[in-house]
Amino acid sequence: MDMQRIVAVLAEEAEQQIQDGVWELAPKERALAREVEAGLRDAVGPPDTQETLPQIDRLEHLRETLAVLAISLARTHGRLAWFLSGAIHALEPVLRWRALPAGHGGTFGTVLPAPDEYTEAEEAVRRLQDTLTRITAV
Repeated sequence: MDMQRIVAVLAEEAEQQIQDGVWELAPKERALAREVEAGLRDAVGPPDTQETLPQIDRLEHLRETLAVLAISLARTHGRLAWFLSGAIHALEPVLRWRALPAGHGGTFGTVLPAPDEYTEAEEAVRRLQDTLTRITAV
């Protein structure tokens, strides 16, 4: 999995663009970025809480983060849209995960992730939260 690495590169680029004055968040962008951060924080809680949940709940929460990102992406354009698109790309493996055994029949290409993959995805979401907090504080 490369979710954390992709998010780290994405965060560094966003922070560098803001520092260099290449990306100046307009008030509407700043408000939307804050909404995204709050939505991600609501979906994925702190590690001590998240890791005690059943895997099906953890997967549900991770899918909620993708919904927050996708809905927000539909509401913006430009650099914020590019950032959100990159975040969705980073978390794309979550779209192929399932929490239930297959039983009889096919799985539509889904896979059962390992417990550490949930943790990696949740840490990537937390890094996105932190990045959004920093870029909206500038």
